[in-house]
Amino acid sequence: MLYCSESLATKPLLLDSYQLRARLADQNRRVGAKGLRIPLLGLFGESGSLLSQLKRAQREQPTYSTYDVSVIEELGDVLWYLSNLASRHRVPLSALARARGTDHDLRIAKSPSSTLTFLELQKRRLPRVERSTKTFEMDFFALGGAVGKLMSEYSEGERFELIDRGTFLLHLARTFRLVLRAADKAGFSLNLAAHNNLAKIESRWPKKHEYPPLLDRHAPEDEQLPRRIEMYFLEKEVNRKTYVFQRCKGINIGDRLTDNRMKKDDYRFHDVFHLAYAAILGWSPVTRALFQVKRKSDPLIDENQDGARAILIEEGIATWIFHHGAENKYFRYTTNLDYTLLKAIRTFVSGYEVENYPLWQWQRAVLEGFKVFRKLCKRRSGWVIADLKHHSISFRESPPRAIG
Repeated sequence: MLYCSESLATKPLLLDSYQLRARLADQNRRVGAKGLRIPLLGLFGESGSLLSQLKRAQREQPTYSTYDVSVIEELGDVLWYLSNLASRHRVPLSALARARGTDHDLRIAKSPSSTLTFLELQKRRLPRVERSTKTFEMDFFALGGAVGKLMSEYSEGERFELIDRGTFLLHLARTFRLVLRAADKAGFSLNLAAHNNLAKIESRWPKKHEYPPLLDRHAPEDEQLPRRIEMYFLEKEVNRKTYVFQRCKGINIGDRLTDNRMKKDDYRFHDVFHLAYAAILGWSPVTRALFQVKRKSDPLIDENQDGARAILIEEGIATWIFHHGAENKYFRYTTNLDYTLLKAIRTFVSGYEVENYPLWQWQRAVLEGFKVFRKLCKRRSGWVIADLKHHSISFRESPPRAIG
């Protein structure tokens, strides 16, 4: 999945500009030698993922159709960790890129090249090598070997705290050279990889959280999601079976719900998640159907964005994430969701109007939904307030207003 637009991907990106923007997204607050541990592990992990993509391409060719996109993303992640490690040594990425000499006699440029772009690094790109050839394979193995050597030299307790800066930077320069060589011979653009990487990390760790306009703002008022929804959830027993009823403005909303599972897990309260998506994303085909506010005035939107398939997609996301949450104490102690989870959500909604929504917004929708879900499970009834104007969802424990 590419996070950047095609037009942006072709725009020349300065190495040092990339490094600065990448540094701003660093969530690792440790400094000194201790601060190097996480990016070193990250570099090792992402290099391994890059090699895994090669293995998959060889094993599954030609069925592995997402190969190019996957390699671009992995290359971007490798660049990010290389850039991070360089930043922690206050060395411009362009200085590493301009290193001269052989691998055994490498010399890092004494001064940066502030105008150097990723496109310039690949001006003399070689023809793309078939991914099954030995040349292509050996370039990626050389990259893995360089990162492995870097890890092995700084993996022993006390020595890790006594890192020789010059030696460390030479390892980084050598690794950067191998990344460039592998990308060059395989025909992958580091400029695209870097742009895509920035778009991905800024989607998750932006300097400022800015919500996009509500999706149905131009629709007739009677086809808009209610801007404030106060839903009362009530659990009660009927004929020895426990149900959850939902009521809004004195009207029963939707069907009464059970867990639909032999082992009870309170999934009967899961409509909280649909309200969270509506409040924080401004998107919920399920909630739109419950309140009968489908955008009928626009047949294309009605069919493709508010129709049965969109409802199934949202239900699928809610169910899938619910099971992840159940395995992790309903995210009680979680402040950041795993990236693979967020990436999978974007894959789910590909082709729908929220496909380009930032990762941080999805993360907030999920975590805020679970926060209210946990309170509701504890109290077994109460008001859930979804405020679309303020992008918030909250819980209020109080008696119902004329629940019949």
